[in-house]
Amino acid sequence: MPELPEVETTRRGLESLVVGKSIADLTIREPRLRWPVAPDLRARLLGHRIAALRRRGKYLLMDFTGGSLLVHLGMSGTLRYLPEAAAPRAHDHVDFHLAPEGWLRFNDPRRFGSLQYCADPAQHRLLRHLGPEPLDAGFDADYLVSACRGRRVAIKQHLMNGTIVAGIGNIYANEALFLAGIRPRRQAGRIGRERLAVLVTAIKSVLNDALGHGGTTLRDFVGGDGRPGYFKLSLNVYDRPEEPCPRCAHPIRKQVVGQRASYYCPRCQR
Repeated sequence: MPELPEVETTRRGLESLVVGKSIADLTIREPRLRWPVAPDLRARLLGHRIAALRRRGKYLLMDFTGGSLLVHLGMSGTLRYLPEAAAPRAHDHVDFHLAPEGWLRFNDPRRFGSLQYCADPAQHRLLRHLGPEPLDAGFDADYLVSACRGRRVAIKQHLMNGTIVAGIGNIYANEALFLAGIRPRRQAGRIGRERLAVLVTAIKSVLNDALGHGGTTLRDFVGGDGRPGYFKLSLNVYDRPEEPCPRCAHPIRKQVVGQRASYYCPRCQR
């Protein structure tokens, strides 16, 4: 699933190509996404100018006067810019024809993504309960200590709860916990302030590193310009069961935490 770095990479790649342009037409080939595309979406967007392209957690926000299009890429979706018209391929479900030129194409093989128009994104049911952005100053040791106090849930599961912090997915939770030396199943409320401060730094470091590499391509992800992300080459533990730990050479272990695959080093993480 595209996580925060992949969505932000898409946003950055598209921003200069689409902001300031207008929607000249909208072609919906397949409306049956995770939530059906509204029948009036074309009428709502036609002729309107894209004022900004933002991100909140794992969601893209395409801002227009009077409302925003909330875009979620689902498990394997992409939003790509095309300088010229091109015949649609399999799973190319929606095309945005831009004026004066260009196209945006939404591709989603599994149809777990969504396109939803809303007047006020901050009040949308998918966004209004999200926690702070992990790269913002408000996500600091004081905040995480408060958010973990008294909680018995596994720290990895806690980090992936969007109401605690927005957008940290499975890949980056694994990698940040490795850097911080914390086991994925450690109870959130039993981790001391000093270690949580290290974890905050690790989260920011992992996410910024991933952004510098254009995200992580495990199978499907490409950015808005169609290029894959290369952070996979820098992964320390994720999807590396039984391979040697890059710190101590002990075999990396795999376990399930909160129904998600988790990877850790039993020597370096406690």
